[in-house]
Amino acid sequence: MMINILIALAAGCASALMFVSIVSGALISLLLFYLAPLPLMVAALGWGVLAAAIGGVMAALGLAALVSFPYAIAFVVTIAVPACWLGHLALLARPADVPQGEPADLEWYPVGRLIVWMAGFAATSTMAALFTLGTDGATITDGLRSGLQRALGPRSAPGSDAALIDALVAIAPPAAATVAMLTVTLNLWLAARITSASNRLGRPWPDLRTIELPPMILAVLSLALALSFVGGLTSLLGKTASAALFVAYGLTGAATLHTLTQASRNRLFLLSSAYALMLIFLWPAVGLIALGLADAFLNLRQRYFQRRSMPPPPSH
Repeated sequence: MMINILIALAAGCASALMFVSIVSGALISLLLFYLAPLPLMVAALGWGVLAAAIGGVMAALGLAALVSFPYAIAFVVTIAVPACWLGHLALLARPADVPQGEPADLEWYPVGRLIVWMAGFAATSTMAALFTLGTDGATITDGLRSGLQRALGPRSAPGSDAALIDALVAIAPPAAATVAMLTVTLNLWLAARITSASNRLGRPWPDLRTIELPPMILAVLSLALALSFVGGLTSLLGKTASAALFVAYGLTGAATLHTLTQASRNRLFLLSSAYALMLIFLWPAVGLIALGLADAFLNLRQRYFQRRSMPPPPSH
């Protein structure tokens, strides 16, 4: 028990220091800020959700006492709660339905549903950040515009670069939601890898080729896209939710790509080229999102296994 408490305190201190390092303005602090959930996620997956919760509470109390209460609230909302809840869900299991008389196996919480939760946290944290600028669409937009104007520096006179600033204001909320979604996904994956390598992961490693989002998420995405054109605060909510869900379908697109290329002799080259293009140019990621959406509509992976008379890999 003492070891778990020490792990919790260490994880909480590490997350808090990484989170608050952003105030230094150093370039490395941006990386540390984005990786702030990692220690708490490692604690949750390797030593239990209680350890992560204790670490999160102690970190929040320390931030409230040493920095400010708003920083503590931001830490709880964007770091501690997602880390604890995702860790809890990742270790959630129930007995699988098996014929009577056969040994029971465990059915683990689906990775696809974990991704949906990650998208929800990404959209929520993005909207929470936007609400610090105002409580209505016009005020938030004006706050983004003035912030971008200041970021351009004295070289940009008031009124100049208006088209560029308007474009940046329009893409800022979905871009922030995209970064938040990618960040929480990377942190959870790294935490699972770290705990798995140290034999602390409390569940078997899932076959990521089997990732599937619940069918109703297509309807949620359609609704979010429709709300994006309404205007005002509703439009901001629709844009952030759409961006997070598009990243989710990009992840299923990656799973589909790994499945459809597994029989290719040039599989390593194809996969490495695809990911290199996405890292360099970004826009090829649209193809991955399209592949994920196509799989949701057309069951591409299931058809692939049926065509090759292969059983689909077991999902965890």
